[in-house]
Formats: sequence, C-alpha cells, structure tokens
Amino acid sequence: MVSPSTADSRNLALFEGLAKDWWDPDGPNRLLHRLHPARMAYVRDAAVAHFGLDSRARRPLSGLAALDVGCGGGLVSESLARMGAEVTGLDAAAGSIAVAREHAAGQNLSIRYHCGEIGDLAGQLAPQDLVTCLEVIEHVTDVASFLRGLRRAIREGGLLLFSSPNRTAASLAVVKIGAEYVAGALPRGTHDWRRFLTPDELSARLAVAGFRVEEVKGVSWTPARGFLVGDSTDIAYIGRAVAT
Repeated sequence: MVSPSTADSRNLALFEGLAKDWWDPDGPNRLLHRLHPARMAYVRDAAVAHFGLDSRARRPLSGLAALDVGCGGGLVSESLARMGAEVTGLDAAAGSIAVAREHAAGQNLSIRYHCGEIGDLAGQLAPQDLVTCLEVIEHVTDVASFLRGLRRAIREGGLLLFSSPNRTAASLAVVKIGAEYVAGALPRGTHDWRRFLTPDELSARLAVAGFRVEEVKGVSWTPARGFLVGDSTDIAYIGRAVAT
C-alpha cells in the first residue's frame, strides 16, 4: 500500500531543477554548504553521546544504521558514511537521488539511495539506530503522517536529529525575505514561512508520534564565525529526540 504523499509538489519541482548544482558550494545550495559543518558537528556529538561511542575514533559512528530523510544530493549522507555509519538516503526528488548516487560513487562511498517518501520506505527497512531530518520538516505538507513515518523507521531507543527554521519575525526577515528576495542566497519559493514550526510545536508533534525531545539548540550566524549552534532559536534550531 502506498502512503499518502507528504511532499509539496511545487517544492519538489523546484528542487528537481536545482539538483544538478547540488554539490556546487557557490551554487543555489550554498547556504546548506555553509551550514553543514555546524550541523554535522552537532549530529556527531549527539550520536556519540547517545550511543556511548568513542569520540576520538576516526570513524566514530561505525556499526550504526543511519537513515538520512530528505537527503537531497547527499551532503549529510556522505558525512555520516565518512563517520562510519551504514547509510541509507531518502528523497522524493528523483533528480536529487540521481546526483547523490553519482557523487557517492565518485567518492567510493557505499550509500543506499532511494527515491520516495518515508511512509513507504519505513516498512521496508530494518529499524534504524539513527535518523537525520535536517531542513526538511518545513517543506512537508502532512507533518503528522511524516513524523509517524520517521517513528516507524527508527528502533525503540534510537536517535532522531532534526533541524528547521523557527516561525518568528526574525526568521521571516532573514530566511524568507532576506535570503530569498534580498540576498538571493536561496531560490525564491524555497520556503513558505507559514509552514515553519516553533520548537514547542514540533516537540509536541514529535511526542504524539512517539518521540521524547531531549534537547533543542539554536542555530545562528555571525560574520566572524559563520553558522553556530548555541542558545538563540530566534531564526532556526536543531535538536535531538529519542524514539520511545
């Protein structure tokens, strides 16, 4: 049985058009490339702490089964694989998956990529230890269904890492108006600010879906240091939740 779609068709068409430039650090996805080191440092530290792994190891996530939901061209998936995880990447955009497969092959990385939606794939995979869902939830049309799919994909006691813009006046000014219309750092139409969830809203919905949120941190930017994970959630946030 095919689950109802949670993908936004307009967003999907936009991302299909951007797929060929996914790995260009100065291209239309350049903000994700700049955000990536801060996000992955958080993901790595959270996973190491949760699973009691060796933070000094060259491949600290070895032995973990990880699913990257909304993987795009594979930016997060490849980092997880380099840290030793056995990675599956999932995205609804066929063009992005094609790019992800080609790039991983060129890097000699063994990553299983699937084109589709979490509601369909969750029942086909063994329960995952770690699931990443970074800058994805704000593009989903049916949040409840999407989160249920995430829960089905992860084993009890497994770890979910999530990140998203917040729904505040600051994020409207910076993420929507500033990044899309003033600076041109994101393609116009990337985001619908009305779909952004506050940390409290997402935490409540995750609880209904079978997760316990353990931490939410802010994501901000400074001219001197770039993107940082800290205390202010005014613009965006990143966090971790445990499957109960």
